[in-house]
Amino acid sequence: MVGYVPPSSEFSRTGPNLRSGWPLWEESHMAEHDGATPLQLAIRRAIAASGKTRDHFDRLLQKKLGTKGKPIYDIDRGKSKSPSAETVTAIAEVFGKPLSYFMPDAEAPDLPVVVRAHAGDESVEIAQLDLSFSMGPGTTIDDYIEETALRFDLDYIRAFSRAPPHRLRIARGVGESMFPTLASSDLVWIDTTQTMLNQQDRIWAISLFGAAAIKRLRTIGDGKVMVISDNANVENQVVDAADLIIGGRVIRFSRDL
Repeated sequence: MVGYVPPSSEFSRTGPNLRSGWPLWEESHMAEHDGATPLQLAIRRAIAASGKTRDHFDRLLQKKLGTKGKPIYDIDRGKSKSPSAETVTAIAEVFGKPLSYFMPDAEAPDLPVVVRAHAGDESVEIAQLDLSFSMGPGTTIDDYIEETALRFDLDYIRAFSRAPPHRLRIARGVGESMFPTLASSDLVWIDTTQTMLNQQDRIWAISLFGAAAIKRLRTIGDGKVMVISDNANVENQVVDAADLIIGGRVIRFSRDL
């Protein structure tokens, strides 16, 4: 399937640690759409926007969760009224959407690395990766060397991303191929919850033939993907979708002046 490469390392070593007793969907969340819950409506919208079938995404979920069941079908028909946090997180991942798309009214998950700087303040550590070394075929983004962890105020992160902080990565741009959009010294933020190529011409962190790259991607049919360099002096490439691994979408960058 074009653009989707199931992450072999699951990026996160552990799933999101949701608060004990946290209800995914309560009666108060019911919507006035034939009694459909917000989760059912979100799933239907995501399927309609994708142009693919519900069975397609259920097959992806079966692989991700190691089950023979059909979680999306069961949720859609109301058989599964309280899906687990693991199931909803996996649904968000196969659709390539943030968790908040399917849990708009839910509390944020507990964060795995949280320290209190001052009363009422929270900061989190975001892993910074060194993408300058080629790791070989089959490489996923977390196979690259972790340089250090950078600490950020949680409110700052929430201003541009609803992804769990432990699913975010920071890396320096690789080379000049994306100039002038990105320079080689820029710090890019990568959302590793987004690993399905379902948005054209966005910028992604990828491993191409085992080498790290920050590139713009476009599906062109027949299992092919165009790997685009914003630098006019660098040729674009057309590759088989199977030859690249999507580690996440680049959602932000910072640059020293």
